[in-house]
Amino acid sequence: MTKLNKQQIVDLLPHREPMLLIDELYNIKKLSSATAIVNVRRDSFFVQGHFPGQPVMPGVLIVESFGQAAAALTAHGLDKSTYENKLVFLMSVEKARFRSPVIPDCKLELNIEAIRSHGRVWKYKGDAFVDGKKMADAQWSATIVDRK
Repeated sequence: MTKLNKQQIVDLLPHREPMLLIDELYNIKKLSSATAIVNVRRDSFFVQGHFPGQPVMPGVLIVESFGQAAAALTAHGLDKSTYENKLVFLMSVEKARFRSPVIPDCKLELNIEAIRSHGRVWKYKGDAFVDGKKMADAQWSATIVDRK
């Protein structure tokens, strides 16, 4: 399978609405790379007060979207018993750059890549685009931990 819809992402991640930000994952290369889509809408919860009259997707939620896409990529590539009853936590965010504001209504495309893994710790990098224009990029690390 090279494409996951929203329900398949829900089956992989512990995130739920309104914090489940990614809508689709495709171009999946097992435990290596994928592209995620975040549909940034004018009625998205995060733009209601950020900012009235001039809505913008907060940069921290772009980073969260990167993290969710990476977690879905990783969970999709692992045996279910490895990620079942687990959570993925961001450990660090490095080199995050925000080049242009992400304005609704748009489709934010996240190209993510797993750089390396060591046990339960993974390092990733990603680029965010709207209509082919780079909006942001970052590197981050995450870990898989037991629930509770």
